[in-house]
Amino acid sequence: MRNQTAVREFILLGLTDVPGLKHFFFTFFLLLYLTCLLGNGAIVAMVISEPRLHTPMYFFLGNLSCLDIFYSTVTVPKMLTGFLFGHQPISFSGCLAQLHFFHFLGSTEAVLLATMAYDRYVAICNPLRYALVMSPRICLLLAVASWATGFVHATMHSVMTSQLSFCGHNHIHHFFCDIKPLLNLACSSTSLNMTLLNIVTTAIVLGPFTLIVLSYLYIISFVLHKVQSQEGRWKPFSTCVSHLTIVALFYIPVLLNYTPPSSGRSTKGDVSVSLLYSAVTPALNPLIYTLRNQEVRSALKKILQRKL
Repeated sequence: MRNQTAVREFILLGLTDVPGLKHFFFTFFLLLYLTCLLGNGAIVAMVISEPRLHTPMYFFLGNLSCLDIFYSTVTVPKMLTGFLFGHQPISFSGCLAQLHFFHFLGSTEAVLLATMAYDRYVAICNPLRYALVMSPRICLLLAVASWATGFVHATMHSVMTSQLSFCGHNHIHHFFCDIKPLLNLACSSTSLNMTLLNIVTTAIVLGPFTLIVLSYLYIISFVLHKVQSQEGRWKPFSTCVSHLTIVALFYIPVLLNYTPPSSGRSTKGDVSVSLLYSAVTPALNPLIYTLRNQEVRSALKKILQRKL
């Protein structure tokens, strides 16, 4: 792979240069990051150790929690260092690695959320065939397909970005190396990169989102036509509330950042929106599932009682 870059290092400018805000942001995002690590780590431990959670829904939830741990770790520690020590240098190879893993884990989560919606569709609309349709082998294949899709998508962007020439400014107006701010610094043509960003990345976002919407439309139609009692209608919906909440928290900011046709420029709005799905949402996911799910709460109490 030929790399003709003159710039060997970039400078991440971060969120702010105001000292007071830096201290506040450091404390706030450190607490969020610790919440993410502890909360998602607890869910992974519960899914592995508690036999009652050895079901397809919790298998995918365990995958989601692993993703959230890695996803936050790609960007938040570097951002926290910036709050303490100012603008952060990052090597060209380190920048590409951060870009790769950010989009690898992010696009994997987008596909995995669609897989979880399909799981809920089968469980509610076709319960008699659920064990057959969502067998351990099928669940494993769906999980591997989610991770593989994310990896291929991220590899495409990291390889294409590595071919660009950077010979001017090296200051990135962001807290991590994302595609749009890097394209804005490139000296060579970025038309192919922009095409991939506008078409392929949009498809990676909108494709799974469309499947999620269709799954829940089928669920709503099934419940309204097949279930007569109000209590019977609420029970299927109650199992989907946590997933729908996470879908909204993840997809709304991602759709704002990546689905409109992009000029390659990174705005302050892009940076703010990126914070939501890279730092805030991964910390909220375990809280959402823990607070709304009786089985998860029971498993957590059981684990804590063992340790006490």
